Amino acid sequence: MNLPVENRLAIQNVSAGYNGQRVLQEVSFQVPHGGQVAVVGPNGAGKSTLFKVLVGLLPLRSGQILIHGQPLGQHKDCVAYVPQRSEVDWRFPVTVSDVVMMGRYNRQGWLRHPGRGDRLAVQTALEQMGIANLSRRSIGDLSGGQQQRVFLARALAQQPHILLMDEPFTGVDAATQETTLELLARLKAQQVTVLVSTHDLSMAAQRFEQVLLLNHRVIAFGNSHEVLRPEVIQQAFSGRVLFVGDMAVVDECCPPPEG
Repeated sequence: MNLPVENRLAIQNVSAGYNGQRVLQEVSFQVPHGGQVAVVGPNGAGKSTLFKVLVGLLPLRSGQILIHGQPLGQHKDCVAYVPQRSEVDWRFPVTVSDVVMMGRYNRQGWLRHPGRGDRLAVQTALEQMGIANLSRRSIGDLSGGQQQRVFLARALAQQPHILLMDEPFTGVDAATQETTLELLARLKAQQVTVLVSTHDLSMAAQRFEQVLLLNHRVIAFGNSHEVLRPEVIQQAFSGRVLFVGDMAVVDECCPPPEG
């Protein structure tokens, strides 16, 4: 699919990694503006690495990333990132409101003084995620689902063009999962591009327009019914998949560290 450069997120021959080890190898795909993509692959396949590259936390070894036809970094605060909960130090002494306000930092002056627009954006994000009543609570005192909602609210307060969500459905309650899915529907209506990493193949098939099947390189990318075929899934997961009828179950009881 060849799209006008101004209407897409384009990843072109991207390679990246850590400590001399290449995790992503010549990864290429493009997402239309406002598209929603499930990023699926085994642990250690490079899903988190891809997101960290897209948000500028990890440098490219080769290749390029174009947002609306311009290199990554040219658009102020364009990409928001919701990391895995396991990567966050929840003991840090900040309130829910403080965390969500962090999504506004790049829009504030060098003295970091929130303005009326910043406070309104934070309040709106808190209300959208149903946690306005928790604004003065310490982040470390919340449940896993509440903590996930706080980081989603921080991303919303940033008002991004592109939202990256790394395993947002892992370890959260059913209510938070449903709230997250409702958020995805609203973001689609607002033409926000969304990439979500998940191990849930059923959810990827049912809830997302496109699926990126990743294992250090792109195994397949396209419509879910084209990508999530048994033979393609087996290729990505190296045979660690059991098929029960139409359902695929991934066996990763002893996974390597996430990459």
